[in-house]
Amino acid sequence: MTSMRTRPLRSSIATLAACTALAAGLTGATASSSDAANRHRDAHAKPGAGLPGPLDLGPTGLTETRTTTSVQPGVTLTRITRGGTDAALFWTLEVLIAPTSSSPDPDAPPAVIADRASAEAEADRLRAEGFDPRVERVEQPAVADVPAGVLGYRVRVGRFATQAAADQAKAEMAAKGETASSVYTGWDGQRTARGPWRVNVVTIDRRRFRGSLEGSFGPDIFDRETTSALSRAAGATVGVNGGYFVLDPKSGAPGDPAGIGVYDGRFLSEPINDRPALVLRDDAKRTTISRFTWEGRAELDGRTLRLDGIDRVPDLIRNCGGDSTDELTSRPLHDITCTDDSELVVFTSEFGSTTPSGPGREIVLDSHQVVRATQAVRGTHLPSGWTSIEGTGALAETLADAHVGDRVRVTARLHTEGGGRLPLNRHSTVVNGGPLLVRDGREFITQRRDGFMHPGEPSFDYGFVIKRNPRTFAGVDSRGRTLLITVDGRTAEDLGLSIPEEADVARSLGIVDAINLDGGGSTTMTLDGQVITHPSDPTGERPVGDAILILPRSR
Repeated sequence: MTSMRTRPLRSSIATLAACTALAAGLTGATASSSDAANRHRDAHAKPGAGLPGPLDLGPTGLTETRTTTSVQPGVTLTRITRGGTDAALFWTLEVLIAPTSSSPDPDAPPAVIADRASAEAEADRLRAEGFDPRVERVEQPAVADVPAGVLGYRVRVGRFATQAAADQAKAEMAAKGETASSVYTGWDGQRTARGPWRVNVVTIDRRRFRGSLEGSFGPDIFDRETTSALSRAAGATVGVNGGYFVLDPKSGAPGDPAGIGVYDGRFLSEPINDRPALVLRDDAKRTTISRFTWEGRAELDGRTLRLDGIDRVPDLIRNCGGDSTDELTSRPLHDITCTDDSELVVFTSEFGSTTPSGPGREIVLDSHQVVRATQAVRGTHLPSGWTSIEGTGALAETLADAHVGDRVRVTARLHTEGGGRLPLNRHSTVVNGGPLLVRDGREFITQRRDGFMHPGEPSFDYGFVIKRNPRTFAGVDSRGRTLLITVDGRTAEDLGLSIPEEADVARSLGIVDAINLDGGGSTTMTLDGQVITHPSDPTGERPVGDAILILPRSR
């Protein structure tokens, strides 16, 4: 791996007027018991490091084992194993269902969740081919902004003791032209499942903490790095993966935060408007979860131009949540890339070796916001501390009147819910996430508001919200302690959590405000630079966009 800065270089936009938000950014012992038994802390854990329990996960009465260790002053790691092998769980095949005329969208591609008539038609067709399918109803649990109801129906075939047996049957189905996936019923999210679950909880006691809590994206925004690489480069005691990011080059720059990103007070990625995010200080005090909107402007030749983005490929808005000119929607919509063929995007030298290339215009500004170059096409190298503005479509011509020597004042402001301003300084980190899980000590899952409900596409809701997956989440408890949590998943030995279960676990850990971060194959926790979780990707630890790091020193 190439050399890596432990902290990104300061952007020239950090030199902007202090009246803008951009001025800071752009201007162990083991205890084993049943639920009824008391918990015991590790002898090395400091007083007050204990967590409430047991976890609200699976049936009551499950065995739960906890090991708590102190990893640095003010920071403890608690590793929880709950439940065990469940003989009632098995492997099965989940079949893609072709839509019928009764489907809400008869022209849609096959999916794992469909209306009942389409599921029954698929089952009838499979029976005619000699299979023994079953049609199962899938329920949408009630959350803060989605009522309980029937999400749809799935079609499954077979019961297998091992994944290998399921895979063999899948190959036999494929030989007959059928498409199916091998799935474990322990991933379904049913409350009756008895585990096992493995939960890692890092607790930061703000009263005793003398280290530094911060975010890192590595050498640049453009490239992804593993959580362990980011941790080792910074000398972190603990690292967890952070927020959502672009993965597919067709959706932007891989590694670019798909939502807000503030690092050392530098505002380097705009928010998905109205989505929640995790706000951290390096001293681990006043950790909060807030919803954000933003506004960015460039004053050029007596005109004020509205900016569409920061450090992202123009015309591509991953997870949507931009403005009214965007297609498909201006609202958050997870794992969807909205588009806009006419944008103005500001770039910092932290973005990468070059800015995105393509048709349009670009003006290059030095650290004093003086135009140093103008280009009739996009794509250039930015020296450290310099910035540029790229224009596409009709908005490209708004940059045509810029001349070398002109001064262009670029500003950006972050607004919290209710219209307040978020003050930023070099001690600030903001990491994107969603949905919200817990608010004021009560479960409050904002599935629809945060874009985790796809209208007309129940398979997305099923896969992301209802099914169990590896999860990373964070929050703050009633004592002001910051908690970072990972849960392994996608194997028979690690079931993972549904989104409602994630909220249950957060609440039972005493968290009063909690947010889901990126999960799935991204979920990773490191200790002294070594991975202590079980990444679910077949290739191992996944490179991510950013990570939350606990350093053993203060700045």
